[in-house]
Amino acid sequence: MTPKTLIFGTGNRKKVEEMSELFATIGIILKSPADFPQQIEVIEDGDNFAENAAKKACEQAAFFGMPVMAEDSGLVVDALNGEPGVYSARFSGENATDASNNALLLEKLTGVPIEKRTAHYVCHITIAAPNRKILAETEGICCGRIRFEPDGNNGFGYDPLFEVVEYHQTFGRLAPIIKQIISHRSRAARWMLQILSGSLTLD
Repeated sequence: MTPKTLIFGTGNRKKVEEMSELFATIGIILKSPADFPQQIEVIEDGDNFAENAAKKACEQAAFFGMPVMAEDSGLVVDALNGEPGVYSARFSGENATDASNNALLLEKLTGVPIEKRTAHYVCHITIAAPNRKILAETEGICCGRIRFEPDGNNGFGYDPLFEVVEYHQTFGRLAPIIKQIISHRSRAARWMLQILSGSLTLD
């Protein structure tokens, strides 16, 4: 099987690393836009994860002249009426860091008891062609709740605060192999792998 290259349109190297092993199982090598001499900046101004993923995939596919896979993902907290949602990466401002976002989340949940700290991660993945046609879309969800303080150094984003109740551990504490099985991104990716293994071609 000759490996095929697919651009994964994200600037987050950790996401590329997280997804690369999965796609390698069907002979697809993921490349980051950073692997190319020029990149395009896409403004994520959609109202939901699906809109943002589609915009990133379509604009980058047209720019690079080849299919691009893009995703938009984030944390949805029930007690905060769905926040941070599509603003997960910049929850605490334009210069947000994982630490500042986690600190703001804990601040907003001050006084909220554990039984009302339910939340879920969402990941929407889209592959688009250079003509901006959407070739495939998938979505994955992982349910959990928000801890009162960070625990663990694995993962990124809100992982140290997001507890998967069945495992009694946060994404920050869970072994990477477990996260690769149950995470929102992995679930969406596995659906996409089925599509790519079927009728969809990247030629």
